[in-house]
Amino acid sequence: MSRINRLPDNVANKISAGEVVQRPASVVKELLENAIDAGATKITVIVKDAGKELVQVIDDGGGMDEQDALKCVERFATSKISSAEELDTLGTLGFRGEALASISSVSHFELRTRRKDDRVGLNLRYEGGVLTERNDAAAEEGTSVSVRNLFYNVPARRKFLKTNATEFRHIFEAVKAQVLAYPEIRWQMLNDGEELFNFRSSDIYERLNFFWGEEFAEGLIEVHEENDFLSLHGYVGKPGMLKRQKNEQLLYINRRVVQNRMLSQALQQAYGELLVERQAPFALLFLGMDAGQVDVNVHPSKLEVKFEDERSIRSMFYSVVKRAVRVQDFSPDIRESPACAGFSGDYPEKLRNRDAKLTFQELPSRASTTDELYSNYRSGQAAGNPFSGTLVSEQGEILPRRPDLFSSPSYATGSAREVSGFVEEGAGPDAPDAKIWQLHNKYIICQIKTGLMIIDQHVAHERVLYERAVEIMDNNVPNSQQLLFPQKVELKPWEFEVFEEIADDLSRLGFNLRVFGARTVVIEGVPQDVRNGSEAYILSDMIEEYNRNAEKLKLEKRENLAKSYSCRNAIMTGQKLAPEEMRSLIDRLFATSMPYVCPHGRPVIVRMSLDQLDRMFGRK
Repeated sequence: MSRINRLPDNVANKISAGEVVQRPASVVKELLENAIDAGATKITVIVKDAGKELVQVIDDGGGMDEQDALKCVERFATSKISSAEELDTLGTLGFRGEALASISSVSHFELRTRRKDDRVGLNLRYEGGVLTERNDAAAEEGTSVSVRNLFYNVPARRKFLKTNATEFRHIFEAVKAQVLAYPEIRWQMLNDGEELFNFRSSDIYERLNFFWGEEFAEGLIEVHEENDFLSLHGYVGKPGMLKRQKNEQLLYINRRVVQNRMLSQALQQAYGELLVERQAPFALLFLGMDAGQVDVNVHPSKLEVKFEDERSIRSMFYSVVKRAVRVQDFSPDIRESPACAGFSGDYPEKLRNRDAKLTFQELPSRASTTDELYSNYRSGQAAGNPFSGTLVSEQGEILPRRPDLFSSPSYATGSAREVSGFVEEGAGPDAPDAKIWQLHNKYIICQIKTGLMIIDQHVAHERVLYERAVEIMDNNVPNSQQLLFPQKVELKPWEFEVFEEIADDLSRLGFNLRVFGARTVVIEGVPQDVRNGSEAYILSDMIEEYNRNAEKLKLEKRENLAKSYSCRNAIMTGQKLAPEEMRSLIDRLFATSMPYVCPHGRPVIVRMSLDQLDRMFGRK
């Protein structure tokens, strides 16, 4: 007697449902894709009890005749393809013909449909994949699919569903992904009888602001690139101010929402040090390409894709995003009301707990570029020009020259107090012609043409030192000053292992080091920015910081070293600075390629305009 038997269709469909229908959100995704493929111009989603009681999707698409309606619920029956060759040029979201068969096998399933020229519609009911009712019925043009009591006949699967809040969040995310991908479609969603949204226009900003909070779209960077190979357009978030999680990255290939590690990594790397550690940038990006260049048939839920030329796609994706974010002004404006700041949670207003407190965020403005902000700062200063040399305009005006990034700051050769004395009265607002102040030995406040600018002195210096370190290591710029008295540092075993790994780059950075004995390192020279008396502990601290970064972050070795060096060597909070030293730091900061965020992604600069101050004091 044969030991191998063909499974009955109802058993096979339940097994298939385990791959395709993992939770109510899976049902929503499959039904939405069918509605979009049907050419719908309006789609309504109705959910009850987080999809456990009901998931219904209504569209005004083409509809079906009786023959097609009966076939569409059969396994591997589809109108999307007819041959294996068509898998290479898919132009639809669905194509396998498994979804409705799988869904109907684990639910009470109802399909009602009518074509434009049909007098009446057709209604079909299924229980556990078995057709129980077929009759004519009044129906609007298009198709309505109702899925009730999901997993009623698979109690083990139903038992493992999460709480209603969790399941609904997954449903909402699935709907949101399609709402943003198809702005030309009118979308409506109802949850337990309450209308959540009804988008009648195609304004993408309206939808972004609904999902993430009022004025959210104003803080985004638009991305656009098109060539003969592919196109890329959409929006990414400004770093530092928008603290987002990876589930707020929506990536599409030919308007199909996908998950692709290569694209996610390229996005992260395009931001580089602009991001706070372990944070991911917001992204809504649409990649368009020849369907023959991408394989979408690699995952049961069609989320994963493979590219024919992954390297070229990654290179273009990375370059376009990097170019878009690196030309922006990331200094945030201080907003006078948290209501202007946008929403940092998962749901729009009517879905959130009314008693929950909003987290205040400082959103960036679209205002000025780096050069404009720097010019704004220079215009607001009454003090003389601290630069060496001058530039002259065609009208004969003397213009400020941006400082040399490699010029040594006044505090680089000794402790801050040793260098200039730091007389208390020299940095205060009462000093003659002073337009710059130090607040609590932590922040630098300076007048700019349009208001004031606040700078975190530690992270500002970090940015300066980081870019200087990268440039020195990449270009072999001489950067070492010899010590009159070499210093010995005894390293722990793990520290010595890290030291051996980075010894070559330490040398390029300007550390002149010699191994003496088993784990002793003799410091004979250090980079010019290292303060006198700090040489030994700076080296140890750098090794510790490097090791911590290597464990937590995936950083290229030289980038890790530059971050470790800048973090441990920057002037600290609580360190008193004289006015000329503050000005020197600001000048050097604006000579960097990215003055708005530190190497770890924290904001460096915050602005407040005169208009904002006037409104706070009731002048406007």
